[in-house]
Amino acid sequence: MVPSKRVSMWSVEDVLEWVQDQHPGHMGAFHDAITKHAISGRALLRLKGHHLELLGVEEEEQQQELWQDLLLLRVQEEINELGDICSATLVKTDVSQQRYEF
Repeated sequence: MVPSKRVSMWSVEDVLEWVQDQHPGHMGAFHDAITKHAISGRALLRLKGHHLELLGVEEEEQQQELWQDLLLLRVQEEINELGDICSATLVKTDVSQQRYEF
């Protein structure tokens, strides 16, 4: 998976790749659920804890491991969004401080 690709931009295939890389033991029913429900990166970020069991992750230990990694993805996405906001603010400030001489 391309590290620079934002989680919110992941396709269903990217989500499947992430699960396979991070939690190969969770494939099976979870893999089928991701495909069946077309869980993209944006949908993955919106999952709640109780959704994991509904999506086929039945063991509590597996749910906890997956939940921790989902929380890390959310934090990563928030950091990226904050970086975008700061960059946009800096660009706006730079443009507004330019002086035009005639």
